[in-house]
Amino acid sequence: MSELQMRQSTHYNRLAIVSLALAAVAGMAVLAGMAVLAVFAVGAGHASLGQIKARGERGRGLALTALVIGYGIAALALASTIYFAAVFSVQQ
Repeated sequence: MSELQMRQSTHYNRLAIVSLALAAVAGMAVLAGMAVLAVFAVGAGHASLGQIKARGERGRGLALTALVIGYGIAALALASTIYFAAVFSVQQ
């Protein structure tokens, strides 16, 4: 058995699970104007990636999925803010 196999845990990183749950809630809450939850999903996702690397835990895919969702929501929020700012600045 190699050292890498011995070092890998069978447990999922809890912060990765939390980050994915936050990303899912943020994805559902976009219509309610609560996209700010995506910031917490991104933060938890980055922190969990560091923990997974240091501890050899599982859950890298969960953390990456949360990061993709979180950054996607952030990009959508930025684009919609720029759009509405441009539309409402022209209409007076």
